[in-house]
Amino acid sequence: MLTIQGIVEGKVQGVGFRYFIKRHAGTHKVLGYAKNLANGTVEFLLQGEEKSVKAVVAEIKRGPKFSDVANVTSKVRSAVNTLYGFEVL
Repeated sequence: MLTIQGIVEGKVQGVGFRYFIKRHAGTHKVLGYAKNLANGTVEFLLQGEEKSVKAVVAEIKRGPKFSDVANVTSKVRSAVNTLYGFEVL
C-alpha cells in the first residue's frame, strides 16, 4: 500500500479539479481526499495499491480540460487508517 500527499499548483480551482481527482481515484480504487486551499492550490491525499496511486498521480499531472497544472509536489506518508472512500473537501 502507498500513501501520497501532495499539492497541485496552477489554474486548479474553479475548473472541477477536485472532482477530476475523485473520478480517477474511484476508477483506480484509491482512497483519500482533495481540497482547495486558500492560496489557490489543491491538496490531495491518495492511498491504495502502488500502481493505482501512481496512475492517479499521472492523471493529476495532466489535469482536467480547463485546468493548467504548473507544478505537482508530493511526498510519501505513512498509511492513514481512517479513510473509507474518496472525499472532496
